[in-house]
Amino acid sequence: MNTKRFLKPILFVYASTWLFSLLFFLIQIGGRNTSVSEMLAFYSRFITSMQGLIILHVFFILLFLVYFLGRYFINLYKSKGPIVCFKRLLVRLIFPVGLIVFGIKEIISYHSTEVYDYTWNTAIENKNPMAVAHYKKDQKHRGMTVYRIGRSRDFPLDSLVSSNIEWIAVLPYFYQQNESTDSIERGPNRDGWSRRDSSFIAGIKRIKEKGFKVFLKPHLWLGDGWRSNINFKNPKQWDNWFESYKKTMLHYAKMAELTNSEMLCIGTELKTSVIAKPEAWNKLIAQIRSIYSGKLTYAANWDDELDAVPFWGQMDYIGVQAYFPLTKDSYPSLKQIKDGWKPHKARLEALARQYGKKVLFTEIGYKKDSDATVRPWEWGSRFSRLFVAKSEKTQTLAFEALYSEFWHLDWFAGSYIWQWQASGNFAVKGSPAQNKIAEWYNKVIKQPAPEQIINSALR
Repeated sequence: MNTKRFLKPILFVYASTWLFSLLFFLIQIGGRNTSVSEMLAFYSRFITSMQGLIILHVFFILLFLVYFLGRYFINLYKSKGPIVCFKRLLVRLIFPVGLIVFGIKEIISYHSTEVYDYTWNTAIENKNPMAVAHYKKDQKHRGMTVYRIGRSRDFPLDSLVSSNIEWIAVLPYFYQQNESTDSIERGPNRDGWSRRDSSFIAGIKRIKEKGFKVFLKPHLWLGDGWRSNINFKNPKQWDNWFESYKKTMLHYAKMAELTNSEMLCIGTELKTSVIAKPEAWNKLIAQIRSIYSGKLTYAANWDDELDAVPFWGQMDYIGVQAYFPLTKDSYPSLKQIKDGWKPHKARLEALARQYGKKVLFTEIGYKKDSDATVRPWEWGSRFSRLFVAKSEKTQTLAFEALYSEFWHLDWFAGSYIWQWQASGNFAVKGSPAQNKIAEWYNKVIKQPAPEQIINSALR
């Protein structure tokens, strides 16, 4: 009997946890041009991943704690009366929880306080209703990753226009369960367009009407693990995986051609597959070329993957996810950040000259943290707000150093910033970094024509 009395509330709370998590998930993605069946499929994949299970069970513990405390104080009220119940509620719950919340807020406030006297430069902003067209003059990609294109029916574009952004990276995601799963579960393996595809097509059409150029950059997302570490025990599994990946990429090549997207990324941070299946990648590139008439790149991670890609000669650009470590200390000076670029810049130039291709930063970004240039690739966590100081100054200096070191170089093709949104640690919208990027994107570089650069590189 006691066991049943103990298990019954646990099962009740556990079932409630699943229900609340499903409702929360549906509310969060309900406005993203996604059908109910697709939303349920997303939920199923997420909740069975390691990350999803951890979140679910943390939520369960919190919900069970609320249930347990609620039962305790209800019984106390019935047995001891309202005065005793209120006193214990005040002493044992409200006061300690309030003290903890107040302490956390004070710590976050302390780490978020920064004196940064930045003067916004409005003179460099684009006052026209259409995106700028400097690319025709110097072949520089003035790019920005805009995560909500294709996920939101109403996304304002005017602030992108005024910030001299000319190229927009559009990111459709497709899904794989983990590093050892040999198929892409969410790959669009059928003819025609899904509702989600159609929303991306409509989003691309809308941004092109404002004069933007489009970089279609499909991303493989793993429920557990990282795409650079995908690995299998035998060749058959590699064949299965690549066949699934090929179908997905050919689908997006058709989308890129249909929408007249100016550039397509054939893969992002897929180091192990590049090493394991070089011939399969060569065949895939040929198939994509037969479908798609625009420019191609591959987005290699900044580490040793850059030197492992065997098909750079077949790309129009050497794409780099450019989260290079630049400094060892927090709150770096502009000079320290610029000095940190020197070894990386030499390596990138050597790669550009070797293949006669320009280097394009397919993704680069910096957090609004004082240590943003130490390990730029780290996303951080909600808990990092308790011990890492926020610093818009560091973020802004990082972009200033980036462009002062690279923008004038003939072998540098430009950048795509991660990312535009106003919220989130990497976001630049509304911050001094937005204005700094706009300032550099407004600068037109006089340089040789692209073919002259390639010829000089091959001498």
